[in-house]
Amino acid sequence: MAKKAKTAITPTREMDYPEWYQQVIKASDMAENSDVRGCMVIKPWGYALWENIKTVLDSMFKETGHVNAYFPLFIPLSYLEKEAEHVDGFAKECAVVTHHRLVPGPEGGLVPAGKLEEPLVVRPTSETIIGASYARWVQSYRDLPIMFYPWANVVRWEVRTRLFLRTAEFLWQEGHTAHETKDEAWDETVKMLEVYKKFSEEYMAMPVITGEKTAGERFPGAVNTLCIEAMMQDKKALQAGTSHFLGQNFAKSSGIMFQSRSGEQEYAWTTSWGVSTRLIGAMIMTHADDDGMVMPPRVASSHVVVLPIIRNEEEEADVMAYCEELVVELRKNSYHGRALDVVLDKRDINAGEKGWNWVKKGIPLRVEVGPKDIANNGVFVGRRDLSTREKFSMDKGEFCNDVVSILDDIQDKLFERALAFRAENSCEIDDYDAFKAFYTPKSRKKPEIHGGFAMAHWCDSEDCENKINKDLSVTIRCIPFDRAESGMGSCVVCGAESSGRVLFAKSY
Repeated sequence: MAKKAKTAITPTREMDYPEWYQQVIKASDMAENSDVRGCMVIKPWGYALWENIKTVLDSMFKETGHVNAYFPLFIPLSYLEKEAEHVDGFAKECAVVTHHRLVPGPEGGLVPAGKLEEPLVVRPTSETIIGASYARWVQSYRDLPIMFYPWANVVRWEVRTRLFLRTAEFLWQEGHTAHETKDEAWDETVKMLEVYKKFSEEYMAMPVITGEKTAGERFPGAVNTLCIEAMMQDKKALQAGTSHFLGQNFAKSSGIMFQSRSGEQEYAWTTSWGVSTRLIGAMIMTHADDDGMVMPPRVASSHVVVLPIIRNEEEEADVMAYCEELVVELRKNSYHGRALDVVLDKRDINAGEKGWNWVKKGIPLRVEVGPKDIANNGVFVGRRDLSTREKFSMDKGEFCNDVVSILDDIQDKLFERALAFRAENSCEIDDYDAFKAFYTPKSRKKPEIHGGFAMAHWCDSEDCENKINKDLSVTIRCIPFDRAESGMGSCVVCGAESSGRVLFAKSY
């Protein structure tokens, strides 16, 4: 039997998926836990990835007519209390400021002083504070629509945290819009979900299923919540983005009223939508392997690393001159609105160690250059979407000409791989015993080893939804927009009539 190749990440996905995830982040040097409980430090390699995500999304938002703005980090407690369902949904996660200074304590150290007249909640989401501004700004239908999207940090005091996926403080984008009519607000809600879908699939190479959340899974205070759901490599679902139709609920609680075209006073129709640094966690769990991170080229922190292979001092000058010339030529290319990002790694460390360092970081292309390559006017290339041990030679000029198409091919292959994985681990189920078997872990030590996505009929009953969750820790991830196309059937739990199949999965 052939000896299994050693991997850079221990444990592997198969051995311990949750720990593998943490070790990929560590090995790729993207982030680490902060000294503040539940918070993270996003290191330069990880933050560059977030900046690229922001840049693309920012452009997409502006193309759809939205503008950026900023709102306060602190929200008066009374603002949250105006929307009862909203405050109830976030109450357990709120961090609250009650004092505004520190003074020396009677027994040493510092103690809080200067109690605030009203407690301030550290922003868990911004509907209420933004609604207060909109109420001041909107007087007439001529003032509508308002379409803002702050980039911000928020705090939700999570009990169990995991880097990128769920932290007490995280970075995100919030979209908040106010409209004259119900139809305009609903169209906005759908449109922004499609923006998230396009970004996820075309830039993150992560296939998603779009649909609507059930009443029990909606954003607190929303009339409808739309979402994109992706399958991770442990076959769990990850909610990667949401878009909420808020109806007039928040407008009524915040007093967002306007004089209509007929002269009547009416409440505005509002929406909110957002994605966060959770997208980086989604990218890791969609594409990374047992050798580390794999970055889709269109959002990668960098595109190409050039690795000089120098065995002695006599070779150094020629190799470095060749590499620097190569970098100049590569940087003449642009890639999906960005200048091609090329790194020349001049570090004086072992060539093998240097190469593995970049494998673990997930850079799309590694280019090695040594004396033999120079003699052949060539380069030695490794693609991160292929086996990390698979490399090939190319003519230097050919590589410089083809680098953009190679990156696009990597992008396409990553999407195709993720799509195929989802298809392999999705099925239609009509019997509850089969449904339970699909979601029963194959091993008590590995609860993540289960079926995947199940498309099953549901009678729209909260009781059946809750039974599945209680029995199997499985939730309805979304009601697909094309549900009706799956045809009528019988609920997988109770046998009652169902108007179509919905998506079930275990989730993060």
